[in-house]
Amino acid sequence: MEDASAIVRYADNRKVSMWLRDRFPSPYTLYDAEAFLLAVAQQDPRTAFAVATNREAIGGIGLELGRDVHRFTAELGYWLGEPFWGQGIMTEAVRHFTDWAFGHLELHRIYANVFSGNIGSARVLEKAGFECEGRLRASVFKSGRILDQLLYAKVKDGIA
Repeated sequence: MEDASAIVRYADNRKVSMWLRDRFPSPYTLYDAEAFLLAVAQQDPRTAFAVATNREAIGGIGLELGRDVHRFTAELGYWLGEPFWGQGIMTEAVRHFTDWAFGHLELHRIYANVFSGNIGSARVLEKAGFECEGRLRASVFKSGRILDQLLYAKVKDGIA
């Protein structure tokens, strides 16, 4: 819970939430941060983590594990506070986190969807070893607009 105020400080920013799903609250309140942290504390296995400096949480990264025929696949999601953009922090976080996930979870594929126009997130994924597999045309409705998504994925070494 000690991370809640820092999460609010960086998550309550329209420039952050505009690139995320609507389930990421905007405005982002202390109640939202505390509810999120309570949910994470109950995860098994734990798949959501803070991106942090030595002093505070500045973002988040996590996986949504697939089910049924998608049980060896997970969707990656992440966000970073605006003051930390463009410093390579999220690229390193994605790289290390996906390596950890492939090593500790029974996964063969990790993918991420990027809203069209989110060039920074696309570059993060490319630099972290993800490949763009395609464009999902007119696949989301965000901020009053229909947007395409770019589908990026990384497959565990040794898998076809």
